[in-house]
Amino acid sequence: MFLKPGCEKEYEKRHAAIWPELKQMIKDQGVGNYSIYWDRDTNILFAYQECSKEGNSQDTTNVDPITQRWWDMMADIMEVDSNNAPVTIPLEELFHME
Repeated sequence: MFLKPGCEKEYEKRHAAIWPELKQMIKDQGVGNYSIYWDRDTNILFAYQECSKEGNSQDTTNVDPITQRWWDMMADIMEVDSNNAPVTIPLEELFHME
């Protein structure tokens, strides 16, 4: 995902006050251990989440109203698609170690 320049503090502020219903919905979808990292040089946001089910919180095919509201609220500080979903680039895992 891509953060717009100068929006770092606002991004942190909004996530510090994440809606309880959004947090619960993400957990109910089987997402746990969810972290978002920020590369200061590129303003790229890298999200890592462990999923116990098929879906993930970045799925744009079946968007629930809570997620859509969150995307709409975040659209002014992130690069987004036409439906306000964050622009994302799926990554392929090339290495894993337990």
